[in-house]
Formats: sequence, structure tokens, C-alpha cells
Amino acid sequence: TTPLSPWWQILQEGAENRQRRLLIEAFVAAGRVDNITMVMGLHPQYLSSFWKTQYLLLRMDGPLPYHKRHYIAIMAAARHQCSYLVGLHMGEFLQVGGNPAWLQGLHCAPQKLRNLNEINKLLAHRPWLITKEHIEALLKTGENSWSLAELVQALVLLTHYHSLASFVFGCGINPEEEQDGGHGCQPPSPHSDSSPASDDSMGGSGGKEAMEEVEVLMERMKLLQESQLEEEGVTQEEMATRFELEKTESLLVAPSDLADHSLQSNVLCFVEDPEFGYKDFTRRGEQAPPTFRAQ
Repeated sequence: TTPLSPWWQILQEGAENRQRRLLIEAFVAAGRVDNITMVMGLHPQYLSSFWKTQYLLLRMDGPLPYHKRHYIAIMAAARHQCSYLVGLHMGEFLQVGGNPAWLQGLHCAPQKLRNLNEINKLLAHRPWLITKEHIEALLKTGENSWSLAELVQALVLLTHYHSLASFVFGCGINPEEEQDGGHGCQPPSPHSDSSPASDDSMGGSGGKEAMEEVEVLMERMKLLQESQLEEEGVTQEEMATRFELEKTESLLVAPSDLADHSLQSNVLCFVEDPEFGYKDFTRRGEQAPPTFRAQ
């Protein structure tokens, strides 16, 4: 007789089968399995919820035509300068019959889509500044007006892709081979003895160097905290200034002007007012702007 498998092995095999089934479903539905799906496949339950949501937003019935949904995804991802998602949805946009001229930049898109720029900008960086007037301006009767149903779907797409850009950056997801000649992301095997931060997954010696830089920065932060305890008169503002100086001098963080130059032109062309970014809405000694509150 065959001995019974331990309970943890049964659960593990169940997770692997669930992961395999989800990846097959994604391939059948979209004709490809992108790197986001591959990474999330390590957590099948999360992938299942995410994939169903994504499928409903992009491929099921709704007030917005498919090509406009992908263009809105491009606008949202470009706001966070996520070249991976921009490139991914440029391809999807063309596959569903989108006009290639629109991909030359936001200035080539219809005015109706361009009107989303302001609310896209605010949702991405300072959502507390949104007021009912922003919504009313988009719903105002006219040639380029949005219906309420269209706008709801557009706003859900914008916020969805703002969040997804953070996931892409956080997981270090690379472009697929067919996207700008990139290399696919190979998620680590649950059975592998090597960690996700091994030389192979981090690009050789680059992974070790990055870890060393993190350790150096953490050590500097520790020293700053110790010096704060020794100096009673140091204010929080002074400490923040010191930390920013250490961070800038570190190799871990590139100066903003260098980072801007390194961005691909196919991302920046979808962004208007690129200087607009996050800013704390509560600062000591300043009157806080009104916050947007919803029940």
C-alpha cells in the first residue's frame, strides 16, 4: 500500500495545481502569460482575484470600448513612469484595433481622453485635492463630455493601474522578451534552495552590490538616529535634512534630473505637467488644504 502523504505535501501539491490551472486560464484568455501573472502565480489565491478583476475591467462588457480602456491604462502607468505597463498596454491597444497615431503621445489622442489628464494627475499624486468640480467638469454636457458610467469605469482603471505600477516596481518586474527586447521575469521556484535575491535572479554581481548599498544606507540611518539621541536640540526638520543628504550621496538613489533623462520617450509622451508629484498635505506650521472625504 502507498503511504499517505503528509498534510503539508498535499496542501503544497494543491497549490501547485491551482497555480498551473490559473496560468493556463490566463494563457487561453489573453494568448500570453505576462510577467505580472508569473510573479503573482506564486500566490494562486491572490492571482485568482486579481486576474478576474483585470479581466472584467479590460475584456468584459462595459461603457468604454476596449482600445480606450488600454489607453487609459497607459495614461495611468505613464503618470508613475512605469515603462513596463506602458509598453504592455501599447501592445494590447494595437491588438484590439486602437489607432497607432494615438501612441505618438497624449497630444495625439482625442480631446475626451486628454480631459482625463487633470484627474489622472491628482489621483496619482495628491488625491486629497480632488473636488466635486473635477467630476462635474468631465460630466458637463458637450462634444467631449463623459457619461457617468464611462467616467466611473475610467476612474477605476486609473486607480487600478496607479496601484499596479507600485506592484511592478516593488517586485522588480522586467519587460517580456517581445517588449522592447527585454527579458522575461522568471519567478523563483518554491522548491528552490536559492533565494529570490540570488546572483541569478538579481543579475550577477549587481544583486550583491545592491544589497551592500542597502546595508550602507541602513548603517548611516542608524548613526543618524544615535546622533539625534546625543544632541538634545536637534529638530525633526534638521534630522530630515540630514537623512536626505545621506540618501542623495548614497549610490542607491539617483538624482532626479538623471532619473528623468533615463526615462524612455515612449513614457514621457503620455505625461503632461511631469513636474507635478506627491507633496505632503499636512506640514508643520502650514494650513492644511481640504481633504477629499468619502463615506
